Amino acid sequence: MTVYLDTSAIVKRYILEPGSKVVKKVYVNALNGETTLSFSAWNIGEVFGVLDKYLSRGWLDKRGYEVALVSFVKETIRLIKLRLTKIIPVRTSLLAETWNLINKYHIYEADAIQITSAKHADSEQFLSGDKKLVEISKAEGLNALYLK
Repeated sequence: MTVYLDTSAIVKRYILEPGSKVVKKVYVNALNGETTLSFSAWNIGEVFGVLDKYLSRGWLDKRGYEVALVSFVKETIRLIKLRLTKIIPVRTSLLAETWNLINKYHIYEADAIQITSAKHADSEQFLSGDKKLVEISKAEGLNALYLK
């Protein structure tokens, strides 16, 4: 089973938030060889940005920020080496596919990239903490779960 994680879902792995228990279970299933995780290369930079935003807003202290960032990087590298994670590259052809979604749903390109990447990964489940993105993903035929 391939589970696609958007940025909000990935962050829940490293920051305790509503939905973190679900994401933890997905990661455990991946480490047990039961699930393949998938996300876009775009998400990596977004995770960095979200953690930086949490630090600048005082939601994380410097130590918490560093632990979360290093944990994300190390775990992602480990999962890639174990072939338990599929990173979808951001290619021109993928970006071109997002344009119809942007026009159809009036969403930001990053959200359209999530939907398109999940489809390219042949994901059987799509996890997100963004309710609107989940609704649009369902309308686009994905088995999406809102993490709240």
